[in-house]
Amino acid sequence: MSMPAAAQTDQIFVAADTQLVESVETFRFRSSAEQRRAIELSRRLRCPQCQNQNLIESNSPVAKDLRLKVYQMVDAGRSDEEVIEFMTSRFGDFVLYKPRLNPQTYLLWGGPFLLLALFGSIIWGTIRRQQRARE
Repeated sequence: MSMPAAAQTDQIFVAADTQLVESVETFRFRSSAEQRRAIELSRRLRCPQCQNQNLIESNSPVAKDLRLKVYQMVDAGRSDEEVIEFMTSRFGDFVLYKPRLNPQTYLLWGGPFLLLALFGSIIWGTIRRQQRARE
């Protein structure tokens, strides 16, 4: 139940935007803990349309719908894992800023270490060749 709120700021969930917008959705939470949870979840989830903005930062229609869904699920007492599972089942792991470790993301997680090992071995080999050339 999304209701406009002109009440105290500790009872609303407002999209963060530095510019004046025509409409800002606000949601009433039962407690400030639920509000913090919804905000943290929305920050952890990437907007599928904007790609490099989280749900809080984005003003796209998709992000607005997903903020409403996060609010509804938190208000219904769903856990963080259930909210994330809903979003990933609908949009895939792409909506997560920190992707899960699974066979599809091994290269993503291991890539930096592989590159570090590759460049380290290139540097080590170059230094070795220079030392041999001096001898």
